This record gives sequence, structure tokens and C-alpha cells, in this order.
Amino acid sequence: MPSSSTSSNPFFIRAQINQTYHNILLDTGSSITIIHNQFLQRIYHNMFEPSQNSYISANCTTITIIGKVQLEIKINGLSTFITASVASSLVTDVLVGSDWINQYVLYLDISTRRLTLQDSTGQTTTTSLIQSNNTSCCTVRLLDQTTIPQYSESIITASVHLPDSSNLLFEPSSNCNQKAVVLPAALIKVTNSQTHLTIINTTNHPYTLPANTCLGTVSSSSVICATASPYQSQSTKFRSSEIRHFSLNSSHKCYVCHQKFLSQNNLFHHLRVQCYPPELRHQIETLTQHIDSTSHRKQIQDVLWKYGKLFDLRQPSKINITLDHAINTGQHRPIYTPPYRRSPQDHQTITEETDKLLKQDSIEPSTSPWCSPVVLVRKKDGNTRFCVDYRKLNDITVKDSFPLPRIEDIFDQLSQSTYFTTLDFKNGYFQIPLAIHDRPKTAFSTRDNHYQFKVLPQGVKNGPPTFQRIVNQILGPARWKHCLAYLDDVVIFSRTFDDHVSHLDEIFYLLHTHNFRLSFEKCIIATDSINYLGHHICRGEIRPNNDNIRGLLETPTPTTPKEIFRFLKGAEYYRKFISNFSRIASPLYKYNPSNSTHQSNTKPKLFTLSAEEQAAFEQIKHILTTDLVLRLPNTQLPFKIQTDASQLGIGAVLLQTYPEGDRPICYMSKKLTPAQQRWSPIEQECYAIVKAVELWHHYLHGHHFILESDHKPLEALMRKSQMNDKCERWRLRLQSYDFTVNHIKGTSNTMPDYLSRSPVDHAEDDID
Repeated sequence: MPSSSTSSNPFFIRAQINQTYHNILLDTGSSITIIHNQFLQRIYHNMFEPSQNSYISANCTTITIIGKVQLEIKINGLSTFITASVASSLVTDVLVGSDWINQYVLYLDISTRRLTLQDSTGQTTTTSLIQSNNTSCCTVRLLDQTTIPQYSESIITASVHLPDSSNLLFEPSSNCNQKAVVLPAALIKVTNSQTHLTIINTTNHPYTLPANTCLGTVSSSSVICATASPYQSQSTKFRSSEIRHFSLNSSHKCYVCHQKFLSQNNLFHHLRVQCYPPELRHQIETLTQHIDSTSHRKQIQDVLWKYGKLFDLRQPSKINITLDHAINTGQHRPIYTPPYRRSPQDHQTITEETDKLLKQDSIEPSTSPWCSPVVLVRKKDGNTRFCVDYRKLNDITVKDSFPLPRIEDIFDQLSQSTYFTTLDFKNGYFQIPLAIHDRPKTAFSTRDNHYQFKVLPQGVKNGPPTFQRIVNQILGPARWKHCLAYLDDVVIFSRTFDDHVSHLDEIFYLLHTHNFRLSFEKCIIATDSINYLGHHICRGEIRPNNDNIRGLLETPTPTTPKEIFRFLKGAEYYRKFISNFSRIASPLYKYNPSNSTHQSNTKPKLFTLSAEEQAAFEQIKHILTTDLVLRLPNTQLPFKIQTDASQLGIGAVLLQTYPEGDRPICYMSKKLTPAQQRWSPIEQECYAIVKAVELWHHYLHGHHFILESDHKPLEALMRKSQMNDKCERWRLRLQSYDFTVNHIKGTSNTMPDYLSRSPVDHAEDDID
């Protein structure tokens, strides 16, 4: 054994274990703390809790656990506490794992051989490491040439010329650890002169070790003891992000078959081979098929395989976090709304939906005095969506003002990056736990039962700020460095591909640790351009999505004087932002109906614009769809939507109110199907509102906004139930948004009017 220790050597520290002095082994490779049952019987201890478990170590040795016990580990009078697993056999008496290391803070200074412990209150103590003489040791060498992928752990086979044994201590070679690969110290088993070791490649490229490489030494009696000494400030942090990266704060239990592993890499390998869903391979190939470089594609696929649980939707999940959603209603008395009358078919649908929610553990039986009515909303695919109408609950709920990030600040960060990944949470709200004391407020009744939600239901007020608060906490320091989240729109951004692999691994680790699930169909992985928050981002350029401006940009050339005048009146709404508007539009003013030349009660004749008139028309469209008028959304300013409908289509404009006036952000122009053209005016006007709000969801969700319509009956859309069945179902689709409907005169709604009468986007059926 070498005479000097390294940072990867095993360390024994002198401590009091439940008031008994003893040497304990510090093992960063173990996720749990273990005490030998024979040693436990010799010391004072609290109640022993029997349990039966077995763990597979990195070298495939099985450790049988027979119970748990609470231990006090005291170093120089500084007390720490940990629940330890009790093993029937162990190579040492006490092995302290990463559960204890991650609970406290350790500092290690190799040059002075000092180990410093800091508890949760900030108190510190220091011990000096003293290595004793070693008696039998043997060199451990790599059996075959091995290549370890970048940022990966691998199990390697090594040769050891010793008799079969399971009680040997492996100490890695310092020369090997200086080659950018890490060999943790481990307790190993030798069979037929061979053993298995865990090796970690910390670099961003594959690393090859030739056969017969000296990996370290193995011995059966290597002891490092410690004596107390004064604290010195010079130290190197021992518990680092790298240790956390390779060691989860759990027992590494397979979430499918519940088998436990001491090595995280062993668990990932087991999942990939045995327990991941069969469709995951196709999903990973689909997510990475756009990557041309084979080596780059392989690196990304390795990360996706490593965290495949994120895409496993076979079982519903709740995120693992201390925060939950609260519904603050002050001292208001419970509100009870009796269930609506239903047809037998609707009752059957409600029963089926509640059974699904019960199986997903999203709801539970309730005795709550609160009750909100159940409503059924038919979706585009013909299925029925189960909803609860929480309007009355929302009216008395105190608003949560947790801030959303400024969209312009997000774009500032993204403009300097080259590689992007966007993630979409699967049923994001249903992954958020609901505060136990507020669950009764979400109660609803069916024909036979009374239930309440255990997770955040759709339609409850303050869902967006809660989601933002939780995602911010989970992403932690990574936010604004290489990851951002705007509600459930998460983006990972990097300047180089190697950085992106590392950043992707880090964020997936955080989401994996907190038990999130992702929707693979909506995720985009490692690409050089993305559509994010309504804008297209590619290599430093940020432009509005074509979807934002196509409604105006692709409007056909007017063919009648009336069409020209509508376009001109719509453009005049923004004339204060357009320099020399009168000069640019002057060729079109002659089509004003007040001009006697074009006043006629007969059907207008089709005609063609002159070259000068066509140029004026195109120039105005260009100005209205570029940054000469359009602005990036500013979340500190109020949003406004103006909508309109005609017999041909629907139109809308998303605006923000600046001190100098309303500036447009996006345009919508969509045709109506023949069936939709036969709808009543209020249905067409309401449909325009629904499509505009849902189209611009990423801007509006989580913000209060104003909706302006020249159809006065829609002022009461969100205040009371609608007699019209279509409008009532659409109202329920919008209940998660916070907005006020205002009536405006038709003369102030000119641009939506023009867009609805010159529709661009193809019509689409809407079953509602």
C-alpha cells in the first residue's frame, strides 16, 4: 500500500458511536450508513426496528440488511445523527455513507490530512488523519482494454492474485485517478482471482484504459485512524456537486420492481435492460434522429437512457418536494353548490372519470362541507374531459403574486447560445401536491360519492405562480446560467455541444430526483434552433414565429375598395408607431367610402391594384409585422386581446398597453368551416375568443389580461353560466385564465375586423 493517502482512499475516523469510541469507515460510494449487527450488540442503542432488505454493491456483493437503528455519531463533542441499516455481515463495524455526508458538510485537506465537519447550525470540528502501517496488499490490474463513455460510470473486471475472499479493501492508485477517471475506494469480493470495480469518467469524451493498467491495491487490514486537533481554515470541500451527481440521496431502488442497489450506475443499467418500458427506445431514437453526428447523437442518447424514468408514463407521479399548493380563502365560510342534473350517460361518464382519478391517486373520498359542481367538456378527439367549476372558490381565494420571469430577460439569455433543449411536463398541475389542510376546498360530488383532490386540479386560482415557484426551487442555481422556466415551458441552453450534454445531464438529474414526468411528444432535444414563447431563436437571432404574424402577413391582396378601406382602418390603429404613415398610405386613401368616386349601392366590382397601390399595401404589412411596430412581450405591462368574427372567419390581435398606446405582438386570422359559418353570431364571437386565448396561452397564462370585443353580450362570459351550450363549454375551457371582458365599439376594433374578413389560416373543426 502506498505510504501517502489520496482523496479517493477509504478513511477511518475516530468517533463516538452512541457513547462508545470506535473507528468508522467513511464511504462516499455507499448511499446508506451501515452498522454490523455484532458491533451493535456491544454498544448502547435505542429500539431496534426489524426489517428485511438486501443491497447489491458495486462489485455485485450482496449485503443483507436485518433492520434499522438510530445512531449518534459524535466527533470531538459535535453530535450528528443518522438512521443506520443493520447488516448481518460487514467487512467493518461501522460504514458511514453519503446519506450522512449529504446531511452535513465535510471538508478534506489532503496536504495536511485534516478532516473538518460542519453541522446544520454552522458549528465545526476538525480531526487529523493518520495512516497506519498496512500488512497484506496486492496489486489490482485491469483485465481487458476498456473504454468508458463520457460522464459515465462503468463496471470493469480486474485481476487480483489472491485467494477467494469477500472482505477486502480496495484502494485506488493515485496515478490512475489523475487520468481524469475516478475509482472510488470500495469493499470488494475476489472470486477466481477476479473482482469487479466501479470506474467513473468525469470528462466530456470517451476514455480508454489499456489492459493490465494498475488500478490500485487491495488489502485485508488497512487502517487510518484519527486524533483531535485544532481547526484550521485551509481546506478543500469534500462534499461536492460531483459526489451528489453520482450518488442519489436514496437507496437507489428500482421504481418498477423495487430491487435496491448501492450504485446509481448499477440501477441505471438494470432499468435500461429490464424495467424501462419497451417504447422508450423508439422515443429516444425519435428525439435524437435530427442530430447528424453519430457521436453527438450517442452522447445525448446516453443521457436520455440514464434518466428514462422521466418519460415513463405507465404510472402517475407526484413531484417530490416540500412545497405544495395552498388555497388561501381567509375566514370565508365553506361554499356549497349542489351537483347539476345529469343524463344517465353523463353520470356513467363521471363515474368512469372519478374511478380513473382514484386509481391515479389524484382524488380521495371526502367529508368536506365545500362542494363545486362537476362539468363535462367535449374535446376535439370526441372524448370527454372531466372538469370542476371552481369560479366561486376562485372568487374568494387570495391572489398569489409570485413573479413570473420577464420574457425579454429570457430572450437576452438565449441570444448568446447555440444549442437548445425544450421540455414539456406531462400533466404538470397533476404532479403538484395539494396542501392537506386545503384539500377539502376542492371537494366535488357525484351521484354516489363526495371527493376532494390530492393534487392541484385544473381551474383553481393561483396554479401558475405555484408552478413557477416550485420549478424555480427545483432548478436552483442552474436558473439564468443554462436553464430557464416560464411556467411549464423549460429551456436548456448552451454555447457548445459538450456543455449542452453536461447541462442536459444536470437538469435531468434534478427533475429525476424530484420525480417529474415529461411529455416526450412535446420535448425537443439538443437542436440549434427552437420556437420558444412565440419566437423563433437560432444562433443569436430572435424573431416572431411565423404563426404570430402570418394572420396579417399572408392576407390576400384586396380586390374591392371596401376591402382596401378595412385594411387601411386597421393599420391606422397603429399609425402613431409608423413614421410618415400618411405618405406611405396615400395611394390607398382614394378608396375611402367618403370619396364619391367609389360610393355605390351596387355590388362592388373586382379590380386590380396599381403597382404604386400594391407597393403601399405590402409596405404597410411589412411594417406591421416587423420590429418597426412589433415588440417583444414585456411581462411588466398589461396584455390585451381584441377579437372579432365574420361569416368568413375569425380575427384577433394580441397587444400590450404602452404609455404611448397599444402595440401589437401577434395576429390571428382563421377561416370558418361551412358548419361554423352557420353558427349564431355569439357562438362565432365566443369561438374567436377561445381560439385567440388558447393560441397565445404561453403569454397569457399566469397574467391578468383584458379582452375586448364589439359583441356586447360577451361581457358576462366569465361572470355567469351561459344559456348557449357551446359558449358554456368554452367558458369552462377558459376558467384557468384570469381576464376581464370589455365591450368596445366596432370603430375601435378595426384590425380584428379586417383579419376576420380576410382570413388566412385554414379552418379546423371544433367539436365544442
